[in-house]
Amino acid sequence: MQAPASLSSELKSVAAEQGFAALGIAPAVTPTGFHQLLQWLQQGYQGEMSWMQSRAELRRHPESLLSGCRSVLMAAVNYSDGAELCGGPRISRYAWGSEDYHTVLKRRLAPVAAHLRTALPSCRTRVVVDSAPLLERDFGRLAGLGWFGRNTMLISRGFGSWFFLAAVLTDAELVCDEAEERNYCGTCTRCLDECPTDAFPEAGVLDARRCISYLTIELRDRSVPRELREGIGGWLFGCDVCQEVCPWNRFAPLECLPEFTGRRWNVSAERVPVEILRMTATDFQQVFGGTALERTGRDVMRRNAAIVLGNLRQLEGDAELLVALRDDSPLVRSAAGWALCRRGGAVGLAAVREQLEREPSAEVAVDLRLSLSERGES
Repeated sequence: MQAPASLSSELKSVAAEQGFAALGIAPAVTPTGFHQLLQWLQQGYQGEMSWMQSRAELRRHPESLLSGCRSVLMAAVNYSDGAELCGGPRISRYAWGSEDYHTVLKRRLAPVAAHLRTALPSCRTRVVVDSAPLLERDFGRLAGLGWFGRNTMLISRGFGSWFFLAAVLTDAELVCDEAEERNYCGTCTRCLDECPTDAFPEAGVLDARRCISYLTIELRDRSVPRELREGIGGWLFGCDVCQEVCPWNRFAPLECLPEFTGRRWNVSAERVPVEILRMTATDFQQVFGGTALERTGRDVMRRNAAIVLGNLRQLEGDAELLVALRDDSPLVRSAAGWALCRRGGAVGLAAVREQLEREPSAEVAVDLRLSLSERGES
């Protein structure tokens, strides 16, 4: 038996009280995006994210997460406060907060699930975020929250694309919202045109292997491909370019939950790469522990910092790069050598040549040799 429409309204009110911009309800089905996901995986666009392939079948239907699932409540919450950063070192807006968004979303969505169980004591619920194998953007569209932009993001006419998605799965049959069937991008292709690394082989398809977010967050076991390092620019963690250029984000709210605005680290943007390179394991945990930035690990963040210093050569950082050139991590050594060669100082070039003579990793040695060669050094 379907629950009364009034319950759906009550759930939306509870979500609003918890700070969510919108809550829509979709039927638990196999979304069309599942078959598109399989095609995407066949193209190898997932790169080294092997978990996407191994867990693909779990995304076929929400029943894999909650047996008997009949309804999916999709909640959206804004994460951008509208603040603008300089053109220097940057971190994706979703990671600015003092607390990991996964924790925040689960905590704030729990009262919605609790209200549903109170109204329907026999029903079961499960709160999930993007760490669960759910095609949340597909269900966001089915719940009427928005449409897919050419950059693959879910876009809302009311609040753009600066929002997180989270879901409550339930075996209760709820009154659902109408799916968003229209696309309001028109002829705009700004997101495709402005991508620094040409990560979109076609509209609506992302080659993660070229995406800056993938390169700075998900690619953890090897160096960033040389041909993509310059395109990373000042991005230390993630990338927002395809959202920043989207006209619909002019309508995004200029406020967000306090958990997404707090900062733990009072360091000027220009100093961030240097301070990251200096971090001990303890420092890294104290600053980034419990935040979205913790996910990459210290070595990957320091690799990213070195690449940024190689791109933003006006920033201080030579001394830190010289130390990083002798780091225990091959990822850090490769990136530091590349950055020093890009910066071009005599001391830095000499240090790279010296490191090449004693470099224990054949892979790093090849990278250092190429970096020197690009500077006309042997």
